[in-house]
Amino acid sequence: MLLLPLTFLLPLAGTLVLALSRGRLGPGVSVWIGTASVGLAAVVTALLAAEYAASDGTAINLTWWRWISVGAFAPTIGLRLDGLALTMLGVITGVGFLIHLFAGWYMRGELGITRFYAYMNLFVFSMVLLVLGDNLLLLFLGWEGVGLCSYLLIGYYYEHSANGAAAFKAFIVTRIGDVFLAIGLFLLFSELGTLNIAVILERIPQLWAQGDATAELAALLILGGALGKSAQVPLHTWLADAMAGPTPVSALIHAATMVTAGVYLIARLHGVFDLAPHAQYLVGVIGALTLLLAGFAALAQTDIKRVLAYSTMSQIGYMFLALGVGAYDAAIFHLMTHAFFKALLFLSAGAVIISCHHEQDMRQLGGLWRRLPLAYGGFVVGGAALAALPLVTAGFYSKDEILWQAFAADQTGLLAAGLMGAVLTSIYTLRLIIGTFHGAMRSDHARKAEPGRGLQHGLPLVVLAILSTLLGGLIVPPLASVLPAGPGEGVTAGHTAVELLATAAAMAGVAAGVWLFVFRRLWLTQQVARGWASKLWWLWHDAWGFDHVFDRTLVQPYRALVNWLRNDPVDGIFNAVARTAKLLNTGLTRTQTGRVRTYATGMVLGATVILLTLSWGA
Repeated sequence: MLLLPLTFLLPLAGTLVLALSRGRLGPGVSVWIGTASVGLAAVVTALLAAEYAASDGTAINLTWWRWISVGAFAPTIGLRLDGLALTMLGVITGVGFLIHLFAGWYMRGELGITRFYAYMNLFVFSMVLLVLGDNLLLLFLGWEGVGLCSYLLIGYYYEHSANGAAAFKAFIVTRIGDVFLAIGLFLLFSELGTLNIAVILERIPQLWAQGDATAELAALLILGGALGKSAQVPLHTWLADAMAGPTPVSALIHAATMVTAGVYLIARLHGVFDLAPHAQYLVGVIGALTLLLAGFAALAQTDIKRVLAYSTMSQIGYMFLALGVGAYDAAIFHLMTHAFFKALLFLSAGAVIISCHHEQDMRQLGGLWRRLPLAYGGFVVGGAALAALPLVTAGFYSKDEILWQAFAADQTGLLAAGLMGAVLTSIYTLRLIIGTFHGAMRSDHARKAEPGRGLQHGLPLVVLAILSTLLGGLIVPPLASVLPAGPGEGVTAGHTAVELLATAAAMAGVAAGVWLFVFRRLWLTQQVARGWASKLWWLWHDAWGFDHVFDRTLVQPYRALVNWLRNDPVDGIFNAVARTAKLLNTGLTRTQTGRVRTYATGMVLGATVILLTLSWGA
């Protein structure tokens, strides 16, 4: 139990040491401190996992002190480690350590390396606090902390205004979701009188019946928060632009951890959604819609990181689909395997980008498989897991479980969307690998590519590649005592058929990808250069035009309102009164000359005007 606080105190200590050094630490020392603090947290997590297993799944609770006490509102600084928190903790610290280690190679020679690792450690601290908090206020503190760190890390290269704009966009869009979440927390407290998660899950079945309007409203508000953090439609537009940050940031925040916070939130508050069937079904529909829209968008991207960004949206869509059918354990299982193979893909992409002198446009790469064998291997293994190739990849087992649960829940529409998404995933994954590593080298950057070397470069890629295979799929998260069983629990009829359908979908996508990008590449290039195919390609390249729609309907009207209010009409009225008084004052002061003749003349003229007025009235 005493080890539990170390999981977030160690990264916090790393943050404080780096931040308070005021740049006096050298790059090597900064990398060592930043990486070691997260590595030690990962070791502590492993010890906690052993302790949890020895206790037969008994949750570990630790309350430090009462945080606030205002009437009935008295949240504590309390931690709770159960199977769900342990799974998330393993992903955050384990995958996080590997990414920190790789970042030491990727960021070599960059200015501000101390600042970079301070932000990364602060993010890990906030994320751990989010998943360990036993009450919603502490969870919300970590929730806002990761949002802040995301803003800081996306805009790390702040010298370029576009990077600052991307960071600002991510901050604003996710804040929209956070407002909904905050209102949802207010509603839960007003109805239940507590923010303790365990107590909430215990009380809500006693207070609300299934389908209760309050339960539906609370679930919808929580969903609003989850959509922003997890980049799901319609609050998804920030994630692709967030690729402006360094690639290790994309691997840690925008693939393995922060973007899955919304999935964790819904799974953690599963009791609310169990009583809100309409809101829960909406979760599945949004997930299915996102996985398809993002899958098509990934087909038309030319930047390798943007392909992976839309792939992340799509895979999180699978997790939301699972949540929508009540398969919480399947969603968390895919969250874990996705962290393995997507971190591998992002780090392999980072190896390509650095080796090719910061070139990340697939149209300027090609022919790299001999020059960058380790990065190529990472793409092949990670891509196979992403496409869920059967039996040998971790992604197959988690994605198959989601599709099976959708079938068992009799949600054939969601199952069809999941199968279509599997086809799209295989196609854009083949396109990414072939376009980056095969064919002719299309630029000097590709021809001068230099393979990465050293433990910092190689070890994270090798470990993540191993976890992306069958071995990663054999890691079963300890969720049985934490989350309710999915609709397919204990049912076997039809499972084999769904497995065969999922396998067929993945292999059909592979076959289509090989046909399009190997045998018919020239024909495909000609088709997307003219006619309706070019318009469709630009629509997908532009991610279905959501940014343009939001710009026309929200951003431009808001700017017009701001410009109109810049000269506030209400202020104008009051300012007019003030200006009138000032004008009258100026006129009257000019009559005070100090000359007796002027005053006498004024008196005579005034008296004359009065007499004329009186005589006119008579």
